[in-house]
Amino acid sequence: MQPTNSVWGAELIGRAILAADTFAPGPTSGQFKETRRTVPFLHAQPVQGFSAVIPGPKKNTYLLVSDNGFGGKSNSPDYVLRIYAMEPDFLTGKVFPINLRTGARLKSFNRESFLELKDKQNLLSFPIVADRNTYPGDKSIPVSPAIRKNRLLTGGDFDIESFRRAGDGTYWLGDEFGPFLLHANPNGELLDVPIPLPDLLGVSKLNFVKSPDHPRFVDLPRKEAENLANLGGSRGFEGLALNRSGDKLYAMLEGILKGDKNSQRLLIYEFDLASKKYTGEFFSYKLESSSHAIGELTAINDQEFIVIERDHKQGDPNNGKFKEPAKFKRVYKINIKNKDSQGFVKKELLVDLLSIKDTQGVGGQATRNNIFAFPFVTIESVLPVNKTDLLIVNDNNYADSIGRIPNQVDNTEFILIRLDKPLY
Repeated sequence: MQPTNSVWGAELIGRAILAADTFAPGPTSGQFKETRRTVPFLHAQPVQGFSAVIPGPKKNTYLLVSDNGFGGKSNSPDYVLRIYAMEPDFLTGKVFPINLRTGARLKSFNRESFLELKDKQNLLSFPIVADRNTYPGDKSIPVSPAIRKNRLLTGGDFDIESFRRAGDGTYWLGDEFGPFLLHANPNGELLDVPIPLPDLLGVSKLNFVKSPDHPRFVDLPRKEAENLANLGGSRGFEGLALNRSGDKLYAMLEGILKGDKNSQRLLIYEFDLASKKYTGEFFSYKLESSSHAIGELTAINDQEFIVIERDHKQGDPNNGKFKEPAKFKRVYKINIKNKDSQGFVKKELLVDLLSIKDTQGVGGQATRNNIFAFPFVTIESVLPVNKTDLLIVNDNNYADSIGRIPNQVDNTEFILIRLDKPLY
């Protein structure tokens, strides 16, 4: 494990909070989820679980994509896949919904503050929740008419963990279930069939990378699907970066491929936007521990990228009430053209998220002895705001994760970090 940076290497300069119990109008959700809240959420969708962030319509506004909802394919068929528009106000510490097109502040999350992913052209070759009369797993609950009529995509269809907006205004999204790359227009409508990932490493009997949640395995017992898959569940495209030139995507798996003898290797795949095909180039990232995962991949330029690497623990290590707190939440810079003797991209530590300088008390009561920690189990959004500042957002896994305050469901926190040296 690499030595941590000094606690004085990065400084907290902004923090804004979106309350955990924030909802937007939509189909009734949470009907298949046991959680710390009373379910279902009638005619509402939780605004939560953010897995990627990109610039919004105005300066200091952002678009964030939510993941599949409640953590699994079976418990999220009533969670609609959306991209939300928000403005974190670091003066007031609040996060405001905004109009997705104009950036104007709104009083609440409404239809103007998000777009929904949908398959109006019937491009998908496999059944989705919208094709059904009742939700999978419970024939007594009819699928929402809005989901059926608009062929809305749900957490029972895909698990979106990353996204980028191309120069033409369309969205590219990374899915974990396939894993697939999805391509949607500015209104959220799919433009192409999901693009599968070839097994370029060639370590399995399958021509393409498939997780146990791949549509081909949908009717199989879970154990059989796991045996046939060459990627673990929830280990698909966690990171997706668009290079500065805007002509290539870099898609990063969260888990290792079955058959890969290196248990610390994660792969980054190059994808050409013009041809909509993988180039055949891939790059190897070495985890500090085989037990770790990555939370995001974000481009700085055409060669340099930011990676969030984390453990699976939660809890502020500076708060003695957490008996098994988080131990590893770090942000690295990599250069895909700069490799070590083993062929791994070289890593430079940018921030230890458990030891962030905060002498001004920006973190409020979360700061202890001038140190602020970002101790959440899943941290999946990072965006360079400028040469020195990073915006980082946690995935609060509503309403399961408890990382900030013992016995209290996590909010969604937006933090702004100033690095001690420029990114570029």
